[in-house]
Amino acid sequence: MQAPLLPSERLRRVLRVARIDGLSVLVIAGGFGLISAACGDFSGAAFGFLIAAAGAIELKGVSLLRAARMEGMGWLFGSQLYLMAVILAYVFFRLFNLAKDPLLKALNRAFAQTGMDMEMLPFDLTQMLKFVYLAVAVITILYQGGMIIYYLRRRSAVAAALQSGGAP
Repeated sequence: MQAPLLPSERLRRVLRVARIDGLSVLVIAGGFGLISAACGDFSGAAFGFLIAAAGAIELKGVSLLRAARMEGMGWLFGSQLYLMAVILAYVFFRLFNLAKDPLLKALNRAFAQTGMDMEMLPFDLTQMLKFVYLAVAVITILYQGGMIIYYLRRRSAVAAALQSGGAP
């Protein structure tokens, strides 16, 4: 049986997870925001940049914890709630505006240029997009919910580590 982790080790792990998660969200969402803007999808760009902000918020929490400030945990927790809210807002925006979906528009243009009709596809693209957006919503709730639980469960260990000697 393994001994429980020391609070300082839990703090190091929280910092590592939060840094990787924050950077990933910032880079990926920021990149998609730039691509959306370049393609003229301004609503997609706006949501991409709003989502990227969640990564910046999480990184702010990391920097506060490294400075031995416990309020950094609130930033980590808040970043996940904010990220979940923005992604779910994006999903609902796309679901209620499927006719204007950029992917659907691009495919319609591509099919029109080739003289083909989207009705020739062996599946309904609109239904597939609905499924994809709903899957994104479910995955977001599960992942961001899991991250929130992860941070909440480590709150006392992080506080103990910060009180005993500060951040690594």
